[in-house]
Amino acid sequence: MSLDLWQRGCEQLAADLPEQQFNTWIRPLSACEGDDLAVVAVQVPNRFKLDWIRSQYAARIEAALSRVAGQPVRLELTLAPRSDAPSTSRHPGANGPASVATLAAHALERAASGHGLAQQGQASHSGAPASTPHRLNTALTFDTLVAGRANQMARTAALHVAGAPGITYNPLFIYGGVGLGKTHLVHAVGNALLKDKPGARVLYLHAEQFISDVVKNYQRKTFDELKAKYHSLDLLLIDDVQFFAGKDRTQEEFFNAFEALLTKKAHIIMTSDTYPKGLVDIDERLTSRFDAGLTVAIEPPELEMRVAILMRKALAEGTEMPEDVAFFIAKNVRANVRELEGALRKVLAYSRFSHKDININLAREALKDLLSIQNRQIGVENIQKTVADFYKIKVADMYSKKRPASIARPRQIAMYLAKDMTKKSLPEIGELFGGRDHTTVLHAVRKIGAERGVNPELNQQLHVLEQTLKG
Repeated sequence: MSLDLWQRGCEQLAADLPEQQFNTWIRPLSACEGDDLAVVAVQVPNRFKLDWIRSQYAARIEAALSRVAGQPVRLELTLAPRSDAPSTSRHPGANGPASVATLAAHALERAASGHGLAQQGQASHSGAPASTPHRLNTALTFDTLVAGRANQMARTAALHVAGAPGITYNPLFIYGGVGLGKTHLVHAVGNALLKDKPGARVLYLHAEQFISDVVKNYQRKTFDELKAKYHSLDLLLIDDVQFFAGKDRTQEEFFNAFEALLTKKAHIIMTSDTYPKGLVDIDERLTSRFDAGLTVAIEPPELEMRVAILMRKALAEGTEMPEDVAFFIAKNVRANVRELEGALRKVLAYSRFSHKDININLAREALKDLLSIQNRQIGVENIQKTVADFYKIKVADMYSKKRPASIARPRQIAMYLAKDMTKKSLPEIGELFGGRDHTTVLHAVRKIGAERGVNPELNQQLHVLEQTLKG
């Protein structure tokens, strides 16, 4: 009976949760047969998943099961018995259409067929070798980009542009921190357009290259050459336009190219580290044009996306990474894709040099410098102060018995971050929050974790707090 209840509960959760979250965390789970409708026992493949599901999804799963059953239902999570197969070949949820394991398998197929995998979010300023007139890195495509909530809107807009350049979202302005995949997206658009229309005039360049071109043509007094180069394009892809700051002549020439391209219905895609109105020392007529099309942000990747990226990139290196190791790295490296890649390279190199299999202990040893820096920098007191400053309350409110929403909410957020970013146990965290019971902390962790998945504003605030705490 409990299997039927679990199946119906999963259908409810599939409708409530974002697809990638459901496929990564819920779909791979298996319920055990039982007659007690008040308890559903579910097996989880490894300790990392068990801890994460318990803190982030257990309350939500129990609520869904209770709604379906029409009575309170308790969720019982247990570790699935180990199989004889090596952990590197066991991928729970391999039947799920968008599970992490499936994403990784698709990546392996692409690598085997010669497409390879690019360094998502990490391309040199010059892209491919200069011998290619478009300067595109042909390995940076939509196929090799791991999709997730963090880049969903930007990726969707980029796909629209690739399919119908010059029609909608012109210009497309993509902003976000370093190493999040902005460069990968713009290359993907260029490569997709050239695949459909090999004769299209496409050019990718970093803003510094445009500045260099302006200076060179200014010295030679050959501005007709500059206009011939840029004004005739079908698609201009330009990275890091914040580098135009304070360079008046460059801004003037870019404005002219911008106007000429839009007039002939060519498409322009730009990236920056901030949104158009946040750019400094750039002419207002330029920033207003930057903002006239569509402006989209790329955020730091969520945990599921970080795991998928790690497993894909490991496969591209010819190594199959155990899922629990990918979770371990992803939980400890949060800032951006480049840092994830750096951590992955360290683990792979450590495994090769030591001739040891990849497991959590090896990953912990390979990343010990990174982990020790994190442990030194982030403490519960630091979290309390940072959260209090962010929400403009007193640090003392973190320990007080006051319960208005303006205080209780930040306190719950601080508890969630303390559990997520420190090694403290629930009772220890409760003690540091004015002697609260561990069940109070657990409630806060589950509540904020569940809300984070469905509330973009809270998710963005948590990203900011996490980046601030990590310095």
